[in-house]
Amino acid sequence: MADLPALAYVNGRLASDLLDLTSDPAALDSSGFWVVVETYEGELTAARFGTVRELSPAGVHGIQPRWPWRGPAPGTWQSSIDEGTYRAAVDKIRDYVASGEVYQANLCRVMAAPLPDPGACDVIGLARLLVVGNPAPYASVVRLPTVGLDVVSASPELYLGRNGHRVVSRPIKGTGRTAAELLPKDRAENVMIVDLVRNDLGRVSEIGSVEVPQLCAVEEHPGLVHLVSTVTGRMRPGTGWPELLAATFPPGSVTGAPKFSAVRIIEELEPVPRGPYCGAIGWVDADRRVGELAVGIRTFWVADGRLHFGTGAGITWGSDPAGEWAETELKASRLVALASG
Repeated sequence: MADLPALAYVNGRLASDLLDLTSDPAALDSSGFWVVVETYEGELTAARFGTVRELSPAGVHGIQPRWPWRGPAPGTWQSSIDEGTYRAAVDKIRDYVASGEVYQANLCRVMAAPLPDPGACDVIGLARLLVVGNPAPYASVVRLPTVGLDVVSASPELYLGRNGHRVVSRPIKGTGRTAAELLPKDRAENVMIVDLVRNDLGRVSEIGSVEVPQLCAVEEHPGLVHLVSTVTGRMRPGTGWPELLAATFPPGSVTGAPKFSAVRIIEELEPVPRGPYCGAIGWVDADRRVGELAVGIRTFWVADGRLHFGTGAGITWGSDPAGEWAETELKASRLVALASG
């Protein structure tokens, strides 16, 4: 796959003609158009492209893959955490809540399956499937063969949007098949994460500028609904992308509250790295000082000849272990089926 050209489609923007690659977030405040992928573990890849075209949300259909997409066989997917272990981990988090160490923690698992022909794998083909079968506001595909990065996302969640000094985050917490299935626990979880995001943005925002114009709105997405809130702020003079990322990463909706304790618990209970899942994927126009980074959920990536996909749920004292496992299955089922063809 190394002979494939670097290419990215991020939220309606098609980027080609790769110019630079860096891991330095300061580059996002320099010049040019950058495509960004940051893993949950904090490994940043920023790619500057020389040509950018704006396309419709379904514009990925204008990109021809080198090979037709051949996904894993449906029965070959394996999970990093089985159901019994996941349920036990939910109970462990509930114990941590009872002892006052955490209010909420996001518990995730990574699914993986072998690709039938890894040498003839072009993730553009998978992106074309998802944009039809699971359209998303922050759909993206990033293909950077020289660094072995192949990521496809159907993310519905805005981690950070920036327009000059104005910044916005739209955390998602609360998932059901229908709005009627959303529980009081879902709203409580959302409010907890909103408080966390307010605190994160407050570290780099002018005093008094952080606001919540929308709290726990119901949004419909293919096969499920979410509770979504909006948090905004105005960045202090002298701050840029490095400070913004340092203050807010990893995203609060995929860690928990308090974030420090939640991250420690995640490290204890999750056996494999999350990778691009629960990280950040998006674009930055450094010349115009605007950009959008989505939370890397509903996200596939290729590594070691296998296709990977992450799924998880937010755990609180009110969590039912069986129900939380079912939520991870709900989030994964539609997309994994699409990827398997």
